[in-house]
Amino acid sequence: MKNALGASALLVDAIVQGIQEVKGKDIVHLDLREVPNTVSDHFIICHGDSPTQVDAIQRSVERFAREKAGEKPWHTEGTSNAEWILMDFVDVVVHIFHRDKRSYYALEDLWGDASSRRYENVA
Repeated sequence: MKNALGASALLVDAIVQGIQEVKGKDIVHLDLREVPNTVSDHFIICHGDSPTQVDAIQRSVERFAREKAGEKPWHTEGTSNAEWILMDFVDVVVHIFHRDKRSYYALEDLWGDASSRRYENVA
């Protein structure tokens, strides 16, 4: 049986791989475990350049999470307009933005006291 940290780390890695697979941009992992009163332990934020790419990122994240970590989102919203898709895996929440919406909501600034890690934009 995996401990909670190991399971979350495996899921975070799978999600990042899913984003990279379809060339999601500016991938950031915010570790919220040391931040008081947060809704989850981890946020992963990225963006795509078109609604089609945002949708492709969501589908890829779902596939990689299932195949590599044995997880599926508890809840997903925003798929109808693909401007901001939120995938809630409970301990890990994925925010997939259209480029314009990401700068408008600026989640990295809102959660600026969390430790963060940026990932390469590679497939």
